[in-house]
Amino acid sequence: MNIKPLADRVVVKMLEAEETTKSGIILTAKAQEKPQVAEIVAVGPGGVVDGKEVKMEVSVGDKVLMSKYAGTEVKVDGEEYTILRQSDILAIVD
Repeated sequence: MNIKPLADRVVVKMLEAEETTKSGIILTAKAQEKPQVAEIVAVGPGGVVDGKEVKMEVSVGDKVLMSKYAGTEVKVDGEEYTILRQSDILAIVD
């Protein structure tokens, strides 16, 4: 099944959380922070949203930094995705 976002929405797949700290300490699943970096898998067409023209600034394959509790989590074909508005994306990560 394909997910095709509407308007200014973006579908992202969260990247795995770090399992070890920089100093080499292994973190348990409970101690790991929710990742805020994700990869974009689908982008909506943009258009008029709330009376304003919205141009999509991101594209498929971009790695982005997003708000911590942004979007709606969905599960499709056993894979977990998050659907959020472009305005919930804080930055593109190089």
